[in-house]
Amino acid sequence: MQQGSPLSNSRPPEHFRNTAYVINKSRQYFDAAHAAGLMAVQGRSTAGRSIALGTGPLDHRRQVIDFVRCSYLGLDNHPAIVAGAIEAIEAHHSLHWSCARTRLNFDLLAELEATLSEMFCARVLAFSTVMLANLGAMPLLASGQLTGEKKPIVVFDRIAHISLAYHKPVVADETRVETIAHNDIDSLERLCREHPVVVYVCDGVYSMGGNSPIKELRQLQERYGLFLYIDDAHGISVFGRRGEGFARSQFPKDLGDRTIIVASLAKGFGASGGMVMLGTAEHEALFRRYSIPYAFSVAPNLAAVGAALGSCKIHRSSELGERQRRLAQRIKVFDCRVPTAEQGNPFPIRMIAIGSEAEAIAIARGLLDAGFYTSVTFFPTVAQGSAGIRVCITADHETGDIERLCDCILERVPDTTAKLCMPSAVARGDNDY
Repeated sequence: MQQGSPLSNSRPPEHFRNTAYVINKSRQYFDAAHAAGLMAVQGRSTAGRSIALGTGPLDHRRQVIDFVRCSYLGLDNHPAIVAGAIEAIEAHHSLHWSCARTRLNFDLLAELEATLSEMFCARVLAFSTVMLANLGAMPLLASGQLTGEKKPIVVFDRIAHISLAYHKPVVADETRVETIAHNDIDSLERLCREHPVVVYVCDGVYSMGGNSPIKELRQLQERYGLFLYIDDAHGISVFGRRGEGFARSQFPKDLGDRTIIVASLAKGFGASGGMVMLGTAEHEALFRRYSIPYAFSVAPNLAAVGAALGSCKIHRSSELGERQRRLAQRIKVFDCRVPTAEQGNPFPIRMIAIGSEAEAIAIARGLLDAGFYTSVTFFPTVAQGSAGIRVCITADHETGDIERLCDCILERVPDTTAKLCMPSAVARGDNDY
C-alpha cells in the first residue's frame, strides 16, 4: 500500500503465505495417500462413470466407479463435446496460436464468447483456467479501476477457494485485505458501514460443500453498494434454464457494475477452461487490455474452444434440463441412504466426516478395493483433524452404483455426521492457524 493512500493506517503488515508450514504439516498425509494408491492415479474413462485404472491394454485393467470427477452433469464424455473439439482443430489445422490476445484471436473463440454472453446475459471472456481468470481479475479489483477509481477494501470469505485466496498478497500490495468468518454477513455489513468501497470475494458453491448466501449478499449490495466477486466454478450448468449457475441465476438480467461472476468451462459445463461474466462495457474493455493472463498467450486452445461450443449446443437444448433433473434425483438417492451435513441441499457434493487423517485414508482405500474411487480430503484442503471423504455425484451415475457406494460407506462409517469436515483457513491463505 502506498504512503498517504486513503486506506493507509498504522496496522502492521500482514502475511498471506505459509507454504513451509503447510508442507511440513501435510507431507505425511500425502505420502500415505500416495502409498495407498489414492492420489496421482492414472486411468481411462470407459462407459458412464466407470474408469479403467492404470496403463496398458484396457482388458487387463481393473474397472471402478468414479466419484472424484466434478463433471456433475456427466458431460465430459458427451459425444457432442468430443466432436466439437475435433472439429475445431480440423477447421484451423492448429491447436494453439502463440501470440497475445491483444493482437490476434481465433474466430471460434470470438464465437464462443459471444454465445456464452448471450446465454448468460453478461459480457463473457474465456480463459484457459479459472485460476488464471482470478489471477487476471485480482489486480484490477485492488487497483480501484473497477470501482470508480476508488481503491476498495477487499474482504475474503475465510474459506474462499485457494484459487481465490492465493492472490491475497497481490491484492494487499495495492490495498487493504480483510478475512472474515465463513458466510459472516454481520461482519461484512459492519465493514460496509465503515468503508465507502468494499469488495467481497467468495465462492458460489464451495468445493467442500455448502454455498454463499446470495440473497443476503445482494441485500448488502443494494444497501451499501457492495461489490461482489463470486467464483461459481462448482455451480455452473447445474442450475438455471441455460445453465447459468447457482450465483448468476439469482441476479437480475443485468449484472450491473458491482458484480463479477467467475465460472468453470470444465466441471458441470463438461469442456475445459474458465470464464468471467462482466456487467459493463467499461469492465470488459479493462479486462481485455489489462488482465495479464487474458492478454498474454493463455487463451483456451482450439480443442477447449470447440468442446465448449459443443457444450453450448447442449445448454441451449432440452437435454440440459433433463440432465439437471437426473442429477437432482441421484442426489436424493444418496441422501436417502447416507446422512451428511449437506443432506437435503441441491448441490452434488457430499462430505463424509472422519476426523483422523490415517483413518480417512484407510477408509478411502477400502472403498477403492470395493470398486469406488472417492476423494480423501485432509490438511491443507480441510483443517487438521477434520479429514473426510468427498463424494461427487453426477447425472451419469447409475442409481444402483450410488446405493452400493452408500452401503460400503455405512459399513465403514456408521455415524457419518459425527464430525464436520471443516475447511482449512491455512490452505486458503490465512495466516491465523
